[in-house]
Amino acid sequence: LAVPEPLMEKYRDIDEDELLKKLSEEELQRLEDELDELDPDNALLPAGMRQKDQTKKAPTGTFQRDNLLAHLEKQAKEHPDREDLVPFTGEKRGGSLLSLSLDSGELEEALASASDAELCDIAEILSRVSAAVIFTPSAALFSCSKCVLCVCGLPGVIQSTQYKPVPDEEPNSTDVEETLRRLKRNDPDLVEVNLNNIRNIPIPVLKEYAEALMENSVVERFSIVGTRSNDHVAFALAEMLKVNTTLKSLNVESNFITGTGILSLIESLQKNTTLLELKIDNQSQPLGNKVEMEIASMLEKNTTLLKFGYHFTQQGPRLRGSNAMMNNNDLGGLDTHTHTHTHTHTHNTAQMQCCVLNKLSLYHVKSPSLTLIPFHQQSSCIS
Repeated sequence: LAVPEPLMEKYRDIDEDELLKKLSEEELQRLEDELDELDPDNALLPAGMRQKDQTKKAPTGTFQRDNLLAHLEKQAKEHPDREDLVPFTGEKRGGSLLSLSLDSGELEEALASASDAELCDIAEILSRVSAAVIFTPSAALFSCSKCVLCVCGLPGVIQSTQYKPVPDEEPNSTDVEETLRRLKRNDPDLVEVNLNNIRNIPIPVLKEYAEALMENSVVERFSIVGTRSNDHVAFALAEMLKVNTTLKSLNVESNFITGTGILSLIESLQKNTTLLELKIDNQSQPLGNKVEMEIASMLEKNTTLLKFGYHFTQQGPRLRGSNAMMNNNDLGGLDTHTHTHTHTHTHNTAQMQCCVLNKLSLYHVKSPSLTLIPFHQQSSCIS
């Protein structure tokens, strides 16, 4: 049933604060308990949120940490120790081990009376040096029937393999400032710019490189792998790709570029027809499925990019991207050999016509719509 409008009017302008002030402490506690949303059956909630707090007690006094620690220590000392169920009687079981001591004279006497096979076994156990060096000149010691390792078919002494040390890779020796100046003045000898693994390049300097590449007509390869580049550098490179007509390879792997910066780079390829290789793999954070789907969609619209360096995590975008690259490589191969194929096709067509006319000239075929000319007369008709 609907509440009459006159009765609703007196409840619309109620002052809740005034009502709460009039409630006693007991009534406020009851109101709080009614408003609490408790779930006793939810095991994922902590115990204090599954039931009402039932441990509220009046404090017995002020908190004094030092007195509490002294009381706990005194209580622990006064607590009697628990008696052992099986008392220790001090009985020793088993034989006692005594260390053997040999004098130097006894050791020399033992070695002097030892046979060749026993000396061979001692050398193999010690595994210090090759037994052949100690017990030469006879090599029969290694094939004796009493030698433990020889009977098992194992080599006499195990030696470590000496590996050739691999030197560390030298740091990048590129002068950042000098290379930037050469890039701005369009140096004809500067074809490749490699700033890989130079981690102290400021972000504004990398943006200056991107701005300088807008007007540069010489550089064909630009690589900034491991330079801590971020989205600001990616946006600057995207604007550069829209106007640059010389760059063929761009490598921005192992940086801090997010999905937004990657999409801006690939979207700029719609206005760029000269870039052949783009590498964006191994960024600091994964791009995600949505970004990979957009990358695959943009690659399908591109017809000039031949190499794309990125490891897709999803099967769908990976297949679409690989198909797009294969199609671009096929189209690039056709465009590269268009002139050669056209000339060859024209020459082959002329030879085929000559061969067909030569064979048809052997037959006397007459038709109202077809007149065959012997081959010796066709030579003047085919240029």
